[in-house]
Order: sequence, then structure tokens, then C-alpha cells
Amino acid sequence: MCGIVGLYLKNKTLEPQLGALFEPMLLSMTDRGPDSAGFAIYGDEVPEGSIKLTLQTRDADFDWKTLVAALEQKLGQPIDWFRNATAAVLKTKAPEAGIRAALAQTAPDIHIMSAGRSIEILKGIGLPTEVTERFTLGKMKGSHIIGHTRMATESAVTMAGSHPFSTGADLCLVHNGSLSNHALLRQDLRREGIVFETENDSEVAAGYLTWRLRQGDSLAEALNGALKDLDGFFTFAVGTRDGFAVIRDPIACKPAVLAETGDYVAMASEYRAFATLPGIENARVWEPEPATLYVWERH
Repeated sequence: MCGIVGLYLKNKTLEPQLGALFEPMLLSMTDRGPDSAGFAIYGDEVPEGSIKLTLQTRDADFDWKTLVAALEQKLGQPIDWFRNATAAVLKTKAPEAGIRAALAQTAPDIHIMSAGRSIEILKGIGLPTEVTERFTLGKMKGSHIIGHTRMATESAVTMAGSHPFSTGADLCLVHNGSLSNHALLRQDLRREGIVFETENDSEVAAGYLTWRLRQGDSLAEALNGALKDLDGFFTFAVGTRDGFAVIRDPIACKPAVLAETGDYVAMASEYRAFATLPGIENARVWEPEPATLYVWERH
């Protein structure tokens, strides 16, 4: 069944409260997705020419300090980093390809959840409240965030199989629904060089966007292409460095609702996710139309 939530802040004075505003939204979707949860938060941006990567492991005692020291030696570049439970966020001027190669040699079991200048993806197995407490979501700051609670129906319950899925620099996707042609599409995308880590059909949707963007499409062109090339039913929320986008399939049988005020835009699978947002009583609230792209961006 799964639940999707998103929050984009128009009012910059609310950015220190992003995690606190978003956490009850995500927890309200527990009934829709009790086996795992995750979120992509945008903020703490690194300067142009630098990159930020979120790494994660299921080992609560993993020695991140030793790993970072080994990467610095291989890359010849200093790495600024901090730990957040089973995750670590690395910031460096080293090239992304070099970091990925060094990680594959040094710690092949470490998952790279996200890469870019702004994004951090954190996710894991367990009730949403366990995941949000593990990563202290309520204390996080940023400009916008999307999240997902999962009820696994087509693949195993794993950390890697939880949402969001990263689909390129500062780009990620969460999905509610099911794709009928994901197995065939996965084969086609592999021939185009797209690498998959799970059997999750949502990862195929993420891979599809990656492929379209590599061909030179804009995000809007890639998402509109998904309406033609992806069979099944879906609601996608896609995060970018500048904002987020929402699109539903032409039938739109999966629930989705949007709310907008002068301070924020919120998206969720159910109205109840908006109950704790400030000023929600004055918001414009509506259901997104089928096969229609909605985008909010800073620029």
C-alpha cells in the first residue's frame, strides 16, 4: 500500500523547523507502510566544486573513522564528515567517480544512498517511528524533504529496498503503486548502463528517470515520458536540489493530495498527514489531476 509525504518550504524562516514539521506527517503514514521508512532531506549545501555523499550500513558499530581515513589516503583529498546512527555524510572536493571506486575497493558492503550538493537520504527497516528516532529527524533543518513508508508487496524488506531511491545528483524518487512492465524495462535499462541493487519496481522507475536525464531530457520531459513508457499505476514524488515534483499515472487510482499556503507546499497520500501543519486551515487543498505534472522550485 505504502505512503508518501513531502514538504517544500517557501518561507525560509521555517527551515530550522523542517524536520519537526515533517516528522508527524511521515508517522501518520505508518498504517500504510509499517515495515520500513526513509526520507530525502535537502539542505546543508556544499559549495560548487564539492560533493556530499550519504553512506549507510546496517552495522551499528561500523568504524566510520577508519574508513574515512582510508578514503582520504586513496583520494588525496580531505573529507569533512559526520555520523548519524548507521549513516555517515561525507563532504569533499574529490570527484564522485573516484569516491565510488575507492569505496568499492575499501568497503564494498557500504551503500551509497545519495550524492549531490544538497541531498541526504536516510532509510531503514522498522516502524517509521523507529527510523525517525534513529536519525533524529525532528531536529533536522533544510528547505524541503520527501519521505515514504513501505508495505513490501513485490520484494524483500531490506534497507536497500526501502525508499527513497537516488536517481542521480540531488535527485530521488518515492513511489506508491505497482509497475507491470518493470522486469522487461530493467533488462532494457541494464543494457543502457543503469545499475540496479534490488528487485524493487520503484528502483526501475528511478533508473528510468536517470536514463532519460542522461539523454539530455529535462526533469519534466523525463516524467512525462514515464507516463508513456511505464505500465501500471503510480504516484511519484521526485526530489531535486531546487524543489520537488509530483505526478500520477493517467488512471490515478493511487491516492494523493496537495496543500499549499504562502509558507509551504505539502503532499501526502492522505489528508490526515496535513493535520499538524501550521495554517493548514487556510490552505488550498486539492487532489492532483491524472497525468499532470506539478513542480515547485526555488528558481
